[in-house]
Amino acid sequence: MKKFAASFLVLIMTALLVMPAVIGAASAPAPVVGEIQASVSFRSAPSTSSTVYKYLKAGENVVILEKVNASWYKVQDVNGKIAYVSSSAKYIEIISNASIVSSVSFRKSPSTDGARIRYMSKGESVLITGKPNSYWYAVKDANGVTGYVSSSDQYINEGASFSLPSGVQPGTGSGDSGSGDGTTGTQAIEKVIAAGMKYLGTPYEYGSDRNTTTTFDCSDFTRTAFREGAGVTIPYDSRQQGDFVKDRGAVKTDWHQLKRGDLMFFMAYKGSKASSYAGVDKATERITHVGIYLGNGQMLNTYSTASGGVRISDIAGGQWENRFLFGGSAL
Repeated sequence: MKKFAASFLVLIMTALLVMPAVIGAASAPAPVVGEIQASVSFRSAPSTSSTVYKYLKAGENVVILEKVNASWYKVQDVNGKIAYVSSSAKYIEIISNASIVSSVSFRKSPSTDGARIRYMSKGESVLITGKPNSYWYAVKDANGVTGYVSSSDQYINEGASFSLPSGVQPGTGSGDSGSGDGTTGTQAIEKVIAAGMKYLGTPYEYGSDRNTTTTFDCSDFTRTAFREGAGVTIPYDSRQQGDFVKDRGAVKTDWHQLKRGDLMFFMAYKGSKASSYAGVDKATERITHVGIYLGNGQMLNTYSTASGGVRISDIAGGQWENRFLFGGSAL
């Protein structure tokens, strides 16, 4: 994909001004951008007998507003004029069909264990090229670098469905999230995480109603993820969930030894520094929090209203590392 020029930014801004007001809503699709591959007629109607306004040149960018039929796109040029061009790959190639909503990790594989290429910034335009499972997109950035980003609408806004690869629909979180290695246990873990990921941003409420998913406290969230993802019912509160995990086998007191999908259990907050926990006998401490380990030093959890509800938290070097008691599998 060619690097976007200044005219591309003007094109996007112009498109947003003339599109319906709802384009600014979170549910509205991102602009779909095409790059002209060879000189092509810019016509008044989707027909070769219509008036030719001008010829678009190779390298020009247009916003694709609609796929009228199998042969024609309705497009907008950099000056804001709307007309029609051939949809043949000989003349036009889609180079962007999604935009980044908030900073997100751009990874080498569709997993939080995948090496991070960089952080993508809010407002970046990308091309979605595939969807390997229910919570990752394969994408290409403006420099042609390929990788993976979360498919949560917290991070990415897709373009119109005609611009997306076969089987990928905008705004959906459906699909099999199996790991692809053929092991039932791993597939179940991935489905649990996928079930949890779809609730990113859901508000926190202490003692939340276990019969709804409008708010969660920590243990209500983990219970919901395991029930919806793997059909496994774990206890209602974090302490009982800790006992449940212990009853299933050995637990780890070093979080670095945990596996993706393991439950993590924590003691009460005593301070932000490691020294605040010096001398604490963690074997006797009461569980006050639970989360799901994602791998790569991250945890999926919810713990306060101020933190934004369900979120991904880093473990190392902060309160979660200091408060960690033990962890293990609930499957």
